[in-house]
Amino acid sequence: MEPILNVKNLTMNFGGLKALDTVNIAVEKGQIAALIGPNGAGKTTFFNCITGIYEVSEGRMEITPPGKSTQELKGLKTNVVTERGLARTFQNIRLFEGMTVLENVMIGRHCRLKSGIFSAMLRPSSQKDEEKKAVNDSYKILEKIGLEQYVNEMAVNLPYGAQRRLEIARALATDPFLLLLDEPAAGMNPQETKELDDLIIWLRDNENLSILLIEHDMKLVMSLSDNIHVVDYGKKIAEGTPEEVKSNPDVIKAYLGDESEDA
Repeated sequence: MEPILNVKNLTMNFGGLKALDTVNIAVEKGQIAALIGPNGAGKTTFFNCITGIYEVSEGRMEITPPGKSTQELKGLKTNVVTERGLARTFQNIRLFEGMTVLENVMIGRHCRLKSGIFSAMLRPSSQKDEEKKAVNDSYKILEKIGLEQYVNEMAVNLPYGAQRRLEIARALATDPFLLLLDEPAAGMNPQETKELDDLIIWLRDNENLSILLIEHDMKLVMSLSDNIHVVDYGKKIAEGTPEEVKSNPDVIKAYLGDESEDA
């Protein structure tokens, strides 16, 4: 099966520091994949490269959206990458706190709207219809995520776990085929983490999404992931199923910890 994301020999240099060193990662359609590693291993840098935030030093970053031909991401701006079907959340919550929950999701719909600046000024019936559809589509997303009760609440007033879910809702509003989640469970309590686990599986199964997540919660990673990629000091050191990664000596040494040392 041809991967929907195929990153080949990705290298990212910051001056004399090699943050990513010839990293190869592929994600298949319908897969929940995880990218793990110690702090500073290059995980978020990887996300920043494939979403156009960083201009990569070397390598290829190819996507093959369902039903479309293969496309190169290198050199594309962030908004164009989003339009191509990649959506992400951030390690640190980046909501528009002065907007309502519904307005935050509608911001995500912006890249799918056809109206330009002249339509906004003249407000023809076509633009009004499009705006109405954007409101309806955004509300439906909130229903799917379980946030419809907060629709008119200011984003800043939401409980922490709900803010995390709102970020996912806003990403979904861009109509992605690949959802990138950067530490979605960070700061969550066990109940919120369990709800997130269920949500990610539901999104994969019901919204025709593939998911690549960065996460330090190993219980979540091992329960969710079909395939796991492990990086350390900017290099990929392992790949495989949860069972394969869990038993890999290099992973145990670099990240998971050697349990025998605690015995």
